[in-house]
Amino acid sequence: MSTNTFSTYETAWCPGCGNFSIIDCLKTALDELNLDPHEVLMVGGIGQAAKTPQYINANAFCGLHGRSLPAAVASKIANEKLTVIVDTGDGDSYGEGGNHFIHNIRRNVNITHFVHDNQIYGLTKGQASPTSGEGFVTGVQVNGNINTPLNPMLISIAAGAGFVARAYCGNKEHLISVMKQAIEYNGYAIVDILQPCVSFNKVNTYAYYSQRVYELDDSYQPFDKVAAMQKAMEFGDRIPIGVIYQEPKPSYHQKNTVLKSGKPLIDRPDDSSIVNKFMEEFI
Repeated sequence: MSTNTFSTYETAWCPGCGNFSIIDCLKTALDELNLDPHEVLMVGGIGQAAKTPQYINANAFCGLHGRSLPAAVASKIANEKLTVIVDTGDGDSYGEGGNHFIHNIRRNVNITHFVHDNQIYGLTKGQASPTSGEGFVTGVQVNGNINTPLNPMLISIAAGAGFVARAYCGNKEHLISVMKQAIEYNGYAIVDILQPCVSFNKVNTYAYYSQRVYELDDSYQPFDKVAAMQKAMEFGDRIPIGVIYQEPKPSYHQKNTVLKSGKPLIDRPDDSSIVNKFMEEFI
């Protein structure tokens, strides 16, 4: 049983930041799944959201900007017993980390990816991010953002992801439920979490989302890919939250002949002489 020790440390987030709600929901989800801190690895890159691994009592790795996924994937491949969670922001995940984002969908390594999507670069004081709306005015984009916003849900489904969901940090009970489903999914699971930035985004506020988000009910079936893609494109006056698409798929471990047979890599004996032999070739 979990010992409920996913405590948090003092943060550097602004008062009212949606990150507080997300980390509280994450702790609750991990506790309700009866996980203990030593069983969980939290991975982040650079950004305000990416500081989450520093603020929660679990194993943690903080990497370079946009490079959280490679570290998470390598950790899961080496030790499949770990529950590996990437917890970082929209800039880190979809901007600097966009290439890794696409290709981990292809590999389908069994990790969970929570993206704090505040549609702004908050750490560096408010530039437009990949998900910022067209026309969005910032201190840098003074005439408005001219780029088409990236749709991470549509991209994920089209690229072949098996679990694609969206949630809102202002609906904590729903967010906890979606987090638990994502963690339990056997394969790559992505959850885009709508999260107001109270300091630098005066458009996508709590009031903005509260007027627009709605939960997908039991009448919605997330197993139809075409219907899911249509639902993923619904983002404006109405924004659906919940599991948008879900499909059972063999994970990377199940497809890899080395990994699916025998012990996890971390428990297998190693022969340093083999490694040294190859290293000597470069000396």
